[in-house]
Amino acid sequence: MNDVSALLGSDEPAAFTIENADARSPFVLVTDHASARIPRKLNSLGLSAADLQTHIAWDIGAAAVARHLASHLDAWLILQNYSRLVIDCNRPPGSAESIVTQSERTQISGNASIATDHDQRAARTREVFEPYHAQIRAALDDRAAAGRPTVLIAMHSFTPRYMDDERPWHTGLLYNRDGRLAQPLLSALRSLPGLVVGDKEPYSMDDETDYTLPVHGEGRGLMHVGIEVRQDLITDDAGQRLWARRLADALLLSIRLVH
Repeated sequence: MNDVSALLGSDEPAAFTIENADARSPFVLVTDHASARIPRKLNSLGLSAADLQTHIAWDIGAAAVARHLASHLDAWLILQNYSRLVIDCNRPPGSAESIVTQSERTQISGNASIATDHDQRAARTREVFEPYHAQIRAALDDRAAAGRPTVLIAMHSFTPRYMDDERPWHTGLLYNRDGRLAQPLLSALRSLPGLVVGDKEPYSMDDETDYTLPVHGEGRGLMHVGIEVRQDLITDDAGQRLWARRLADALLLSIRLVH
């Protein structure tokens, strides 16, 4: 018998997918906004199919870049399988941006009652957010127990224009108090001809507005960085492969410099 309180149907994907489970390198890649999928029970959150293919629903190109990057680095990779509009897995549960009712200029009608619907918030946290982060914790715990070094990379992408603001960066690095990896990576990327590389751009990162790196990276004392790539540069396979190779080379150089 189906659980009527469940968010995900028995035939729907789990909250996450793991790739390269037996990877041997120190790198662990996470992709919080890999998918635009909406659980069937939520009826597309009132959005059109076209809306769900825009940046409001997912990080366009990030999953593909992460897959290629994991291959180059021999890295363990986890991909979150549901849209950030269901619940944002890079926001603290209960925060204003965890489940939004408006994204940029688009109203998310399926989330209109979320502020007062405790059961719906709890289901999204229980079935999407918690399993994803529990798997990251388990993987990091296993590596620590085995004495394996870990470098945590969060892969994201950003829209070239947000509201009325143009974004000039080709890529940007996110971190808060710990710049051990970000600083040499910033130098490595800025040494490449023609690239505009943001330092804590196009977003800043802190404990109140972010979750994955503050909790799993800073919280454990792991070297870490968030990488953002502009979406118009990674909409096709050629761009995705180019950026994965570029990032892999820069990360490997940066790790050598840190050590």
